[in-house]
Amino acid sequence: MNKYKTMFSLFKKDPIKQLEKKYLQIMEEARDIQRSGDLKAYARKIEESEAIQKQIDVLYEAKQGK
Repeated sequence: MNKYKTMFSLFKKDPIKQLEKKYLQIMEEARDIQRSGDLKAYARKIEESEAIQKQIDVLYEAKQGK
C-alpha cells in the first residue's frame, strides 16, 4: 500500500508552490494598484498577501518537522 501512495504522490501538487504562485500574483496586483494611487485597495491586497504568507510559513514548518 505504501508503494502506491508514494507512486501517486508524484502527481499531487505541492500546496506550498500553489500558495507561492498565488502570493506572487497578489503582490503584482498590489503593485499595480499602488501605482494607480488607490492606497486603500493596496493595503487590502497587502493584508491578503500577508495572510497567504503566513499559510506558506505554517506549511513549510510542518513540512520541515516531518
